[in-house]
Amino acid sequence: MKQFIDYIPLLAFFTVWAMDERVVSIGGFEHSVGGIFSASEVLLVFAILVYGTLFLVQKSLDKFQWITLGGVVVFCTLTIAFQSVTFLKWKAPVVNWIFASIFFASRFISEKPAIEHMMGHAVDAPKELWRRLNNYWIYYFIALGVINLVVAFKLSEAAWIQFKVFGNLVLTFVFVFAQMPLLIKYIDTEEDNSPDSASEESI
Repeated sequence: MKQFIDYIPLLAFFTVWAMDERVVSIGGFEHSVGGIFSASEVLLVFAILVYGTLFLVQKSLDKFQWITLGGVVVFCTLTIAFQSVTFLKWKAPVVNWIFASIFFASRFISEKPAIEHMMGHAVDAPKELWRRLNNYWIYYFIALGVINLVVAFKLSEAAWIQFKVFGNLVLTFVFVFAQMPLLIKYIDTEEDNSPDSASEESI
């Protein structure tokens, strides 16, 4: 559910970008709708609305949501203000490299690596495995940033937008799924030893 909510601004962005450009008049005010700059405006508005609502409901956002929101605000604002898509093309690489930096720094400033903070409540894995997984995520975020940069500046706008909205999601899903064989036995162990499982067996 959380991942879907985080994805709403990108879906809105893609929907507006895919529209034929047109001028819409509301109350005597005319505004262009459709295309990359209009889509950037929608991405900015939806990101503020979605994360603002989450903050009001949850009373907080996690650090990755703050960084994502900050990246959208900064790079979309620059894109709209200067009418240059170059700024927006740098958003995904920079945000991914910030994530990589956080995962890297967590090894030195915390007793737990970042990935254990994120998944440790659900998986009772040994420290060595968490460190390995944390390193994998560092490499992944660095590589994903580079891939986004190459796609943004070497391919067409359409290919870049489609990768931005759908490609990143698919790559992340595949990457997470590839880690399941390393974690599954610890998930099974935790479930087998849980009070709920014991109650079900007694029934």
